Amino acid sequence: MNQRALRILEFNKIRDKVKKYAVTSGGKELVEELVPYESVYDVKNALEETKEAYDLIINKGNPPFEGLHDIREGLERAKKGGTLSAGQLLLVGNMLRCSRTVKEYLGRKEEEQSYPKLEDLGYILSPINSLESEIERAIISEEEVSDRASSSLHNIRRSLKEKISSVREKINSIVRSNAKYLQDAIYTMRGDRYVLPVKSEYKGLVPGLVHDLSSTGATFFIEPMSLVNINNDIKELKLKEEAEIERILLELSRKVKENAEILSSNMKILLKIDFIFAKGKYSSGIRGIMPEVNENGEFNLIDARHPLIEVKEAVSSDMYLGETFTALMITGPNTGGKTVTLKTIGLTHLMAMSGLLICAKEGSSISFYKEVYADIGDEQSIEQSLSTFSSHLTNIVEVIKYADKDSLALFDELGAGTDPTEGAALAISIIETLKERGTKIIATTHYSELKGYALRTSGVENASVEFDIETLRPTYRLLIGIPGKSNAFEISKRLGLDNSVIEKAKEHMSQDNIQFEDLIRDLQEKSIKANKDARDAEKLRIQAQTEKRNYEEKLKRLEISRDKAYKEARQEAKEIIARAKDEADEILKAMRELEKLGISGGGRKRLEEERTKLKDSLEDRENSILKERENSGELIEKVSLGMEAFLPSLNQRVIIITMPDNKGEVQVEAGIMKINVKLKDLRKGENTPKSKEKKKKRELKLNLKAVESKVDLRGLDAEEACYIADKYLDEACMSNLGEVAIVHGKGTGVLRQAINNMLKRHPHAKSYRLGVYGEGGDGVTMVELK
Repeated sequence: MNQRALRILEFNKIRDKVKKYAVTSGGKELVEELVPYESVYDVKNALEETKEAYDLIINKGNPPFEGLHDIREGLERAKKGGTLSAGQLLLVGNMLRCSRTVKEYLGRKEEEQSYPKLEDLGYILSPINSLESEIERAIISEEEVSDRASSSLHNIRRSLKEKISSVREKINSIVRSNAKYLQDAIYTMRGDRYVLPVKSEYKGLVPGLVHDLSSTGATFFIEPMSLVNINNDIKELKLKEEAEIERILLELSRKVKENAEILSSNMKILLKIDFIFAKGKYSSGIRGIMPEVNENGEFNLIDARHPLIEVKEAVSSDMYLGETFTALMITGPNTGGKTVTLKTIGLTHLMAMSGLLICAKEGSSISFYKEVYADIGDEQSIEQSLSTFSSHLTNIVEVIKYADKDSLALFDELGAGTDPTEGAALAISIIETLKERGTKIIATTHYSELKGYALRTSGVENASVEFDIETLRPTYRLLIGIPGKSNAFEISKRLGLDNSVIEKAKEHMSQDNIQFEDLIRDLQEKSIKANKDARDAEKLRIQAQTEKRNYEEKLKRLEISRDKAYKEARQEAKEIIARAKDEADEILKAMRELEKLGISGGGRKRLEEERTKLKDSLEDRENSILKERENSGELIEKVSLGMEAFLPSLNQRVIIITMPDNKGEVQVEAGIMKINVKLKDLRKGENTPKSKEKKKKRELKLNLKAVESKVDLRGLDAEEACYIADKYLDEACMSNLGEVAIVHGKGTGVLRQAINNMLKRHPHAKSYRLGVYGEGGDGVTMVELK
C-alpha cells in the first residue's frame, strides 16, 4: 500500500489510537507496523481475530495481562550465558504467570462459545509451572531476593540478624559509658562498620580504629576495639549473602537459558495476543462491526461514519459502489461533507484491510483492493513552484501510471485549479482512462459538465451531499443517484437579495440549465423523503428483529426446560424401578432364607398372597384418592380461553388454551407442557381471594429466582439497550428487587448517557448512580427501584 494514501487518509491517527490499548512495548511495536494486508486470506483472518477479541472482552472481560512486560532483552542476555538481575527474573516470572492465566482465559468450557483463532494461539502457549514457582519463591521485588530462595541464604540472614542485634546491644553500652567523649550520644555507620562520633580532644581516650574525620576536624569516627571482631563477622556474613544471592540468580538464569526457546515462543505469542486485543478494544470503543470481504471491487457501507469524528457529531450515510456503476461523481456546496465522504470510504477500507472493525452497521461489505490512491487536499509547494493544479496533476500522473482493476482511486476536486472548461474536459478524460482499466473511482467536483457526463455515461453515477434550504446548512448526508445543486439562488433569496436581481441572474442562464436545476431540486426533495421513510422502516425492522430474537430465546429456554423436566422424570422413573427391583430382590432373598430354614412351598404361596394383597391395597388407595379428587370439584359447563381448571389425574392446576373439539377434548397448559384432555375430566379451579393471593405469592417467589440483580447491555446499540433495560426493570420491580445494576461498559459514554436519559423518566426508578469501586465503576449504573 502506498504511503501517501496512508498519510492523506490519516491512517496513522488510527494506529495511534489502537496503540494506546496495547499493554506491552512489543504489542505497541506491532501496532506501529500495522498496514493493510496483501491478501484476502490475511485480511479475513485478521478480521476474525479482532472480532473474537471484541466478543471475548464483552463476554469475559479484558484478558489477564497484569504484570506483562517485554522480556526479549533479558532472554538474549540469558542465551549468551549472562546472569539476569532480580528485576529481569521477576519479569520472566510475570510473563510465565501471564502465559498460564491467558491460556486459561482463552480455554473454552463446554457451555461457552468457541473462539477458534484465539483458542489456537492459547493452545500454543506452554506455561512452565516449575520455573514460575521457583522465581516466585526466590524473587520478592526488583531489588530483593527472598529468604526462601535457599536454605543457605536463610541461615546466613538469620546469623546476620543475630550478629547485628548483638553489636547494637554492645555499642549502645559503649555509648552510655563514653557519653562525655562523644559529640552526640549516638552511634553511626561508616562503610558498614559501627563507629562512635568522638570529639577530637578525646580521641586518645577511646581506643579503636579511626575510619573517618568530619569536614571541620572536630569529630573522629572511631570503631571501638571491642567491636572489631563482631564487625568483621558481619562483613563476612554480608559477603556470603552476596555470593549466595549471586549463585541463586545464576542458577535461575541457567534455567531460563534452558527454557529460552519456549519462553521466546510464549513471549512472541503473548505479544501477538496483546496486539489482537488492542485492535479488539479499539473496535469496541468505536462500536465497530466485522464487514464481509470480497474481491470483485464492490463495496456496500451501511450507515458508515468517519472513525476519527466523535460519535455524537458524526453523520452516517450509506456508501456503495461496483454493482451497477464503477465511478461515482459527488457534487455539492463547499463544507457540505464531500471530502469527509471520500476519506470515510478510503479510511474504512484501510482499516478493514488491516484487520480492524469498521464504523458501520451489520451487513456492510468492503472490497479487497491491492492499492488505494488518494488525491485529497491542497498540497501546493512554493519551494517546487507548484500551483494547486500542478500539485494535483502530479499526483494524478502517478495514479494513472500504476492504477489497475484492483485499485480504488479517490479524487478531491478533480480538474480544479484551472480554466473550468479545460478542467472539466481533463477530468472526464482521466475518469474515462481509469474506467477502461477497471479502476474503481470516486471523485468530488463542482463542474456541471461532470454531472451531465455521469447522467449520460453507463457505469458512472451521480451523488451529492444533502443541503437543507430552510436552515441554509448542510446535513452531511450522502445521496447516491442525485447530482448536487448549487442552491445559489435559494441561498441568496434567504439572505435577503432582491428578487429582481435573482430574476436577472436567471435570464443569463439557459432554460435547459434552469429546468435541470429544478429537476435536481425535485429529485432531492423526493429522495430526502424516501431516505427518511427508509430510515424509519429500518428502525422498525431492527425492533421487529429484536422482538423475534427475544421470543426465539424464550422458546429455546422453554424447550431446554421441557427437555430437562423430561430427563428428570425419566431419571426419577429409573430410580423408582431400581428401588422396586432392590425391594423385590430383598423379598426373594428373604424367601430363600425361609426355604433354607425348612419352610415348605406353602409358605412361599402365603408370601405371594400377602404381596398380592399389599399391591391391591395400594391400587385401591390410589384409585380412591383419584376418585376423591374427581368428586371434590365441580364439572366445567362453560369454557373460556385462558380460564384456570384443575386436572385430578395430574393433581395440578392447568390453563385451558383451546375450545372443545368434536370429541369433547380441550388442550391445556400444565407448566411447560401442553396436553389434550377430556373436558369432563377437568374440574373448576378455586377462585376465592385466598387462593388468588396464594397463587400470586407463588409466582413472585418464582420470579425472584428467575430475575438476576443485573443486566449486561455491552455491545448493544442505544435503542436496543434502552428497550432491554426497560423490560428488565419491569421484571425486577415485579420481583421486588430493591437495587439492580445496569452494566453498559465505559467505552465512549454514549450507551451510559442513553441509559441515564431513560432512567430520568422511568416509572420504576427511584434514584440511580454510577457504580463505585467493587461494583464496576463508571461501567455500571446502580438503580434503586420504587
